[in-house]
Amino acid sequence: MIISWSVALIAVAFLVLVIFLVKTLNALQGTLEGVSKTLSGIEKQLDGVTKETTELLHKTNTLADDLQSKVDHLNSVVVAVKDVGTTVNKFNQSLKSVASSFDKQIEQNKEKISQVVQWSNVFLELKEKWNSRKNGKKVDSHTFEEDKREIELQRLRSH
Repeated sequence: MIISWSVALIAVAFLVLVIFLVKTLNALQGTLEGVSKTLSGIEKQLDGVTKETTELLHKTNTLADDLQSKVDHLNSVVVAVKDVGTTVNKFNQSLKSVASSFDKQIEQNKEKISQVVQWSNVFLELKEKWNSRKNGKKVDSHTFEEDKREIELQRLRSH
């Protein structure tokens, strides 16, 4: 009898253990199904994120290529502007050189230029007197001779 009661008690204990074990396994199954659904949702979201990341990467590469192309074009513009600056600088140097050379030549030929100006003045005065004589105006020969001497003296003084 004790053995049968012991076996019955063991059977009841085993039955209670199995019932709790089944409840625990059912709860675990529900939790695992929830985790499975969550992982499935996460997997779909990751697929979406992966697609968007891939598209973003392609757009970024396209943008980088476009930017590189524009930088290359901009570099050619910068080089052209630099060349223009160099050309303007050389032109300015050439102008300075020409001006300096012109100044030197004027300084060297100052006396000749002065003589040309004086002879031009003499010529203009003679022409004026010639025209006034031609037009019938009397010119005092004495005054004409004095003017001629004065012009010659001015020319000699300038040397």
